[in-house]
Amino acid sequence: MLELKRLSKSYVPGKPVLVDIDLEIAARGITSVIGPSGTGKSTLIRCVNRLVEPTSGEILFDGVDLAGLSGQRLRHARRHIGMVFQEYNLVERLTVMENLLSGRLGYVSPWAAWRRAFPPDDLRAAFELLDVVGLAGYANRRADALSGGQRQRVGIARAVMQRPKLLLADEPTSSLDPKTSVEIMQLLADVARSREIPVLVNMHDVELARRFADRIVGMSEGRIVYDGPPATLTDGVLKSIYGGEAWLH
Repeated sequence: MLELKRLSKSYVPGKPVLVDIDLEIAARGITSVIGPSGTGKSTLIRCVNRLVEPTSGEILFDGVDLAGLSGQRLRHARRHIGMVFQEYNLVERLTVMENLLSGRLGYVSPWAAWRRAFPPDDLRAAFELLDVVGLAGYANRRADALSGGQRQRVGIARAVMQRPKLLLADEPTSSLDPKTSVEIMQLLADVARSREIPVLVNMHDVELARRFADRIVGMSEGRIVYDGPPATLTDGVLKSIYGGEAWLH
């Protein structure tokens, strides 16, 4: 589904944030990327859909190198990659339904989008997703009237509205309390597995990663230092990822 080959990124010449990342993401399951702040987790996620421009390397998605695309070809490729953001990225003044339907903007003409004239199938799918994410009855509520957890539920539903082949999630629980974080990860896992959408998610919470991920990728100083199942993520491995050991206990 997704293959990164020697992916590197430097915001400042000579100071790489990502160093020759080689990574394959299968067509199903949840892959969680963990690691200390500043190690390149968000940069990695954002390079995949070209929100951040890689310095070098390949991003093979469905056999096409996204790093070599631009203009309309890149926009068409991005339609198949859903994104869930740390800070939700909703349009605050719009309703929940309008935010959901923005996930279909890549599939309708600019004129239809301006008129908000979406096909009946899109409307039915949006109402169905509102029920799935626990927001039935919220369609006409403005986004700025929602709690953080509700906003992230809208963000997940909007990403799924794209009918993506891949779902990226950039620290989707970091702005949420522990209880809501578990609920959001459970929802993300349920939606992804029921619809067979592979997920690549980066997160700070190691225990959440252990609980919900099928595979964990550990990063340190811009490099992958661990890639395996949660069961083998020992304290020794965590020390190699984060450094030190006092925080483990």
